[in-house]
Amino acid sequence: MGELKNRVRELRARDRLSQGQLAEVIGVSRQTIAMIEKGDYSPSVVIALKIADVFKEQVESVFIWQGY
Repeated sequence: MGELKNRVRELRARDRLSQGQLAEVIGVSRQTIAMIEKGDYSPSVVIALKIADVFKEQVESVFIWQGY
C-alpha cells in the first residue's frame, strides 16, 4: 500500500490562513482540515480540488501519492 502525503499545512502557512479560515472557504469543519494535515483523513476528490484551488496549485502538488 502507499501513502497520501500533503502540503496543506505548509501552504496555509505560506498564505497565512488558519485551519478555520481554510475550512470555511471550502465548506468543511476545522477538524477536517486538521485531520487532513495529520494524514488521518483522505479528502474526496472534490475537497482536494477545492483546497488546491484556494492555494492556486495543481492538486498533484498539494496531495502526493507515495506508492510502494
